Amino acid sequence: MGSEQHNFEELEVWKRSSRLAVSVIELIEPVKLYALRDQMARSCISVPSNIAEGAERDSNREFRRFLAIAKGSAGELRTQIYIGIRAGVFEIEKASPLIHEAKEIGAMLEGLRRRLIPAGIIPKLLSIFL
Repeated sequence: MGSEQHNFEELEVWKRSSRLAVSVIELIEPVKLYALRDQMARSCISVPSNIAEGAERDSNREFRRFLAIAKGSAGELRTQIYIGIRAGVFEIEKASPLIHEAKEIGAMLEGLRRRLIPAGIIPKLLSIFL
């Protein structure tokens, strides 16, 4: 696949996930349930961090792997927000937009992962199994 450098600072998904991380950190700052707060801090920070780390790797294959990890962290964050809402820790009006943004970021990450698949690889894989 060769070495292809990506500038993560120019990726809209990195920008949005960084803004989401700041919003989540602001939301959880007063939370007294430390386990939830700490886990949410880790998962929200993980999304843009994994995008950046993958972009700095030497191949699209590695970048795709880190994008998958970032997508998983976005799903983890959504789950933690849902739990916080159901436990009465977060007001639904403040937390719902963060869930929506995390979903959109997950979709963006999947779209970027698919664009990084080498041209012709899908037909090649299909021909193996057909």
